[in-house]
Amino acid sequence: MILHLDTLSTLFLTVICLLMGIHLKKRIEWLQRFCIPSPVIGGFLVSLIIWGLKSFNLAEINFDTSLQTFLMVAFFTTIGIDGSFRILKSGGRLLFIYLFICWFVVIFQDTFGAGLAHLLGVDPVIGIMAGGVSLTGGHGGAAAFGGMAEGLGVQSATVAAIAAATFGLITGSLLGGPIATFLIKKFNVQIKADENVERVQVPETIAGKIESIDAHAFLKMLALVLGIMVIGQLASAQFTKATGFSLPSYVGAMIIAIVIRNINDQVELFRINQKSVDLISEVSLGLFLTMAMMSLKIWELKAVALPLFTILLAQVIILILLVVFVIFRLLGKNYDAAVMCAGLMGHGLGATPNAMANMSSVCERYKQVSMKAFMIVPLSGAVLIDLVGIPYHTWLINILS
Repeated sequence: MILHLDTLSTLFLTVICLLMGIHLKKRIEWLQRFCIPSPVIGGFLVSLIIWGLKSFNLAEINFDTSLQTFLMVAFFTTIGIDGSFRILKSGGRLLFIYLFICWFVVIFQDTFGAGLAHLLGVDPVIGIMAGGVSLTGGHGGAAAFGGMAEGLGVQSATVAAIAAATFGLITGSLLGGPIATFLIKKFNVQIKADENVERVQVPETIAGKIESIDAHAFLKMLALVLGIMVIGQLASAQFTKATGFSLPSYVGAMIIAIVIRNINDQVELFRINQKSVDLISEVSLGLFLTMAMMSLKIWELKAVALPLFTILLAQVIILILLVVFVIFRLLGKNYDAAVMCAGLMGHGLGATPNAMANMSSVCERYKQVSMKAFMIVPLSGAVLIDLVGIPYHTWLINILS
């Protein structure tokens, strides 16, 4: 029996799965401990059920995921709106050091993954899926670039990327705290955070005076996001046509959003209601990722499972070595640096919530909060890393496809 769900039915099931994921995460402690995203929980359960039905020849379920691209572009547009260079400049020297480390890590992960995949005899793009796309990009990046790679003819890219992102989430959560503890003990680090913290100043035109969300404020931000999406889609199409280089619409939208955001920071054309933007971001990512997880073809993972695991294991080992022997020293070889290393293990292998959980765990153990770490790590790992990461993913996938 083959069951086809139309757009409305697929959207309804997506919302139900997302709500189920939120509910399960609240109820199951280990899901919270490893910071597993709610969309992954709900969507993955459905994909497991579909896999079981298909394996026993009971039913085959197909979804109309036409809304998935729209939701993905909306999410990446909100990422671009958050990309203010004014915030970057106000973050101080340590922010720049940490950010350049993040950019190096994501470029290295993609390049190393592609090279090792080639040596293992699999498509190098699968190696990219086990690189920065999923390890620093999380499940959102995995679903987005997996779809892009499959559109360019790379089979099993999405399922490989999602599997890599899940592996990274768990590994990053397990390793962050222990590595920070090792660094503190190994180098006899004094448990003292730098109290002279240069706080990131968010201009009024960026944060906006209106902190609450009402219909009018939300609609204005929705209009901004939709307008940028339209322009970004046109720009991506023209760029692809002119160069032959595949530029996904969500990358074009993100770039346009960054440009508009930074022009607005200078000339103050309008206020940005950050809570409305955050709400659009959260809802679009939640629905997009749930839909991507629901339609995941788990049975395709079998062909790339062993080389994928080999690449991921190598990525983890190399990041540990970089953190212990290089990055800790670059960040100052002090308590703040150790906490930031815990954060880097979290979002360098998983996602920003993992980084925050890792840093909280370290600070709780040593009863000393590192304000520097809690300001710099999420700003770099959640937003600014994409300024280099997403264009590099796009370029490398195009080159190797």
